[in-house]
Amino acid sequence: MLLELAAAPVFLGLFYIYVRDKYEKEPWKMLLLGLLYGIYTTCVIYAVGIGLEKIFPHRENPFYTSFLSSAGVEEVIKYVFLVFLIWKNGNFNEPLDGIVYGVFVSLGFAWIENIIYVMHPVMGGYGTAFSRALLSVPGHALFGVQMGYYLGLAKFFGNKKHMILALIVPYLAHAVYNYCLLEKSHIFWIPFWILEVWLWWSALRHIKELVRISPFRE
Repeated sequence: MLLELAAAPVFLGLFYIYVRDKYEKEPWKMLLLGLLYGIYTTCVIYAVGIGLEKIFPHRENPFYTSFLSSAGVEEVIKYVFLVFLIWKNGNFNEPLDGIVYGVFVSLGFAWIENIIYVMHPVMGGYGTAFSRALLSVPGHALFGVQMGYYLGLAKFFGNKKHMILALIVPYLAHAVYNYCLLEKSHIFWIPFWILEVWLWWSALRHIKELVRISPFRE
């Protein structure tokens, strides 16, 4: 049952973004590859984290964990994998595809991460499954929307700054998101919920915008 709970929010997110891509569906092979890329990033992120710990031994604290060992490592590696997957691929033929593949890669990672947390003998359980279904898994999907949105703009409108924003925006959102959750003071719930509302508003706005300008709309 816990494994199903770990997978449910992931597949809800994948289904939603697949449905929103209504004018020119991506091939199943590419979508599966995007999900597998996301799953594989989990191994790479874990290996990089172990390496950094050996090179730069440190005490964990909310700032280091949020801005370096979680958001820093995760978003950089997901960015590299996403660019490698789609940038020169012929299926990346409209701006919205950046969001579609960004979400698939992000949720591939979130799926494995969620299983690890939910099945953990100490931290896991039904409470963890439900809290992560509401916050952590959607968070990864929303970061993927930001990354894919700016990659789509960079690809089809040729503005190099969007390549940078495709990494910086999800990184900062992810880092602040984690920092607010890790800090003990309740006052950090205020910026957290402001960020949460902005992420949802921004993601839905970006998806609507790129659906509207799809070259396949007619």
